[in-house]
Amino acid sequence: MVLAALLFIRRVADTTTVTAVTDEYVRDGHVHSLQHHELPPYVRIFRIHGPFLFGATDKLRVVVHDVSSLPEIVVLRLRNMTALDATGLRAIEELADLLHRSGRDLILCGARHQPSEPDRARRFSPPRRRRQHLREHSRRARTRAPPARRAGQRA
Repeated sequence: MVLAALLFIRRVADTTTVTAVTDEYVRDGHVHSLQHHELPPYVRIFRIHGPFLFGATDKLRVVVHDVSSLPEIVVLRLRNMTALDATGLRAIEELADLLHRSGRDLILCGARHQPSEPDRARRFSPPRRRRQHLREHSRRARTRAPPARRAGQRA
């Protein structure tokens, strides 16, 4: 139990950084900004802010509370997710499966270095149908829909 607590503390501490804000940092952040951008009606964005570990996975219920009211594309913005463990990864996989069964797509965007590490550690390879739903930032996630949907048509 003590070892588990120490490992948890280390994992959270590893996600904490203190760095200078540079011009490059500001420029790189523009593609992640949602300000001054309208969301298409077929897209809803949710975000995870902070560590998404075993004790926090039930917070995804805000997404699945009323699946029938969600649009065709659901984006899970991970830019401010500071840590991810296997339980958090499994919860995201289950969300993707649920949305897929309901005819919706889940797009993940903005994951930082540490949250993507468990993917590599588990050799996580999403099914081919999901691989296309990983995006570097929210601008690419918002424009991922097929051209017919971007034009306002239903497929």
